[in-house]
Amino acid sequence: MERLPRQTHVPAAPVEEPDRRTALASGKVRPGVGLPAKLLILTIIFVMVAEVMVFVPSIANFRLNWLNDRLMAAELASMAAAAAPERELPPTLREALLRSAQVKAIAIKRMEQRSLILSSQLKAPIELTFDLREQSMPRLVWDAIGVFLQPEDRLMRVIGDLEGRSSPGRDSYVEVVLPVGPMKAAMTRYSLTILLLSVVISIFTAGLVYLALHRLLVRPMMAITRNMLRFSENPEDASRIITPSRRDDEIGTAERELEHMQRQLVQLLQQKNRLAALGLAVSKINHDLRNMLSSAQLISDRLASLPDPTVQRFAPKLIGSLDRAIKFCNDTLKFGKAAESDPRREVFALALLVTELADGLGLPDPARVDWVVEVEPSLMIDADRDQLYRVLSNVCRNALEAIEAQSDAAILRVTAQRERRRVTIDVRDTGPGIPARVREDLFLAFRGSNRKGGTGLGLAIAAEIVTAHGGTIRLVESAQGTHFRIEIPDRSVTS
Repeated sequence: MERLPRQTHVPAAPVEEPDRRTALASGKVRPGVGLPAKLLILTIIFVMVAEVMVFVPSIANFRLNWLNDRLMAAELASMAAAAAPERELPPTLREALLRSAQVKAIAIKRMEQRSLILSSQLKAPIELTFDLREQSMPRLVWDAIGVFLQPEDRLMRVIGDLEGRSSPGRDSYVEVVLPVGPMKAAMTRYSLTILLLSVVISIFTAGLVYLALHRLLVRPMMAITRNMLRFSENPEDASRIITPSRRDDEIGTAERELEHMQRQLVQLLQQKNRLAALGLAVSKINHDLRNMLSSAQLISDRLASLPDPTVQRFAPKLIGSLDRAIKFCNDTLKFGKAAESDPRREVFALALLVTELADGLGLPDPARVDWVVEVEPSLMIDADRDQLYRVLSNVCRNALEAIEAQSDAAILRVTAQRERRRVTIDVRDTGPGIPARVREDLFLAFRGSNRKGGTGLGLAIAAEIVTAHGGTIRLVESAQGTHFRIEIPDRSVTS
């Protein structure tokens, strides 16, 4: 007998995690600037940008109000000068009025007459003129910014509506001449006040926003990141799975989905380990089991030569079963590989295969189950005979195991019909059915079994074989028992 080579399980060498990754998982080292620091810096910057957007129109409005105050004060000073006898003022009183209005000269125009009311000696020419009667906001903003670029001793002329701007028009206005310095100083003080207030508001607002976002977003995200790094160090350790919070927002959803994915990964790794252990165990027993079956095959060959009619009747079936068992033994490890071998398809009568299946299952057996076959003898199917036998054998054996404990009459029914280029096979039983918790993983290895001690490989192998034929196998909803439907298309349909 040919001996199978001994297979030695060599454990994979552990992959050492970098020290930096371990430090990241423990929270001792951060990759550059951390998320909290970035959040704080960005919050301060955004608040300062908002304050600047508010400051620019504010300083323009402050300048406009300051100049309007100068015009109002100049108009009052002109009224005082007009009330003097013969409109002559002592030099000291004239200087006092000009100083109180913070201007160098005051002129009034009414209708077509323009009069210089008050004036002091001007030591420099007038270089700037601002007409406040027709000013748009962009122009006011631009003029306000330009004030900070002007020398303090430069003189400017400002024109505004007369009498508190209650009679607007170009025929009556008040005109003053004043240096840039006082307005620039007032605007600088106002700017510094706004700047200080903006810094305080920015820090206070940024602190509140930072604390709120840190509590609501940053801290949970850092916890999720640490858990992911810690879980990646040993994905097989179920104690490292994240414990989701009770939050009902996106963070809570992310935590729950992460927990679900981690649990699936742990189960998948456990399944992989179980498959590896199963492959190792099967490789050890495969040689001895094949020798035993080969010996039984030799004995069955001798039995086939006996003239007894009963022996002649059952010997071919026994030999066929042993041949399939030896082939299954040789192909046992194929399930742990990428896929089953490609189907060697042929056209044959399905009814004959179902008869062989019944003999292999010991049916009909009225004491156990009523075996009902509704397959036309003329129904031909295009499939791999041995693989289809395995599919039907796995499905029917599961049905027998499910209904064997029933005290009532149990029925196992196999029906088939052809629809154009496709054959549909239905396997029904009157057993207890399949629980809902098992249906989701019904065709997954080691997860689809509902029977105690079952491996869940039968339906997984059946699904793989049917898929290789280009067909489908599915569970059909039924009022009683279990109903599987297998569809096998002809080669012309799958090619």
